[in-house]
Amino acid sequence: MRDAMTMTVSILKLRIGSFIALAALVGIMTGGSRLGWLEAAVFTLAVLGASGAAGAFNQYFERDTDRLMARTFNRPFASGRLKEGPIWPLTFTMLLAASIIMGWSVGGSLAAVLIFLGAFTYGVVYTLWLKKRTVWNVVIGGAAGSFALLAGAAAAADPFGPALGPVPILLAATLFLWTPPHFWALAALRQEDYRRAGIPMLPVVTGPETWGPVIFIHVAVLVVLSLGPVFYGLGPVYWLCAAGGGLWFLATSWRLTNQPSKQAARSTFRASLGQFALLSLGVVLDRGLAWAF
Repeated sequence: MRDAMTMTVSILKLRIGSFIALAALVGIMTGGSRLGWLEAAVFTLAVLGASGAAGAFNQYFERDTDRLMARTFNRPFASGRLKEGPIWPLTFTMLLAASIIMGWSVGGSLAAVLIFLGAFTYGVVYTLWLKKRTVWNVVIGGAAGSFALLAGAAAAADPFGPALGPVPILLAATLFLWTPPHFWALAALRQEDYRRAGIPMLPVVTGPETWGPVIFIHVAVLVVLSLGPVFYGLGPVYWLCAAGGGLWFLATSWRLTNQPSKQAARSTFRASLGQFALLSLGVVLDRGLAWAF
């Protein structure tokens, strides 16, 4: 049973999926007040399911590439523990369809479309079209998480208000800019893996004199954007979390730019995770306090 659970978590990429689901929850909490707690939980679970389907597509169609990378060679399809066959894409498609229907049942048509676009961007656009063809792979693929946040906001939007307000739009833009430096820091740490697999990540095809400043510029812009919601109603708790996480991410990316090394890349990668977690925590605490009082 434990092995089956571990394999399921791996196939569906539920660690990444948990961040996508968190983005949807952030969208729900900043998009409006239409959803109750139960509906919000159902919608978040729907986004997690759609993200899992997209992650499973990614693992299935990248099984040959995964075998070449130390970080991924032991995944179920790459290792051969699960044999390839048409049943798998069909199963993942059914999971995606069920997740979209679940999201539509509580969030409406626009939210369901946005869930689909997020899964399609990661599972098809990024995985099949972009990842091995262009250095822009994670830049465009980064839209997947933004779609999840916008989907949550659309689901929670008040019936007589705008479908998407300024706060979720700013946060979606922040997340869109967050994804490239997050994965570029990982690529800088694992350059040999990506080079062996033929994946043209920015730190693989350029030197640190190029990718270092590009990472820092992305981080600087996203930090500025992340503070924008303060001007649209989010309070000091959010500001402290966004500023704290942003300064952490900014400091590590500056160090990586000036002293590129695997240790600096690892620190920047961890700071990216911490920044997103703190930003989300700021939203949850801020909206929670607003509802309480």
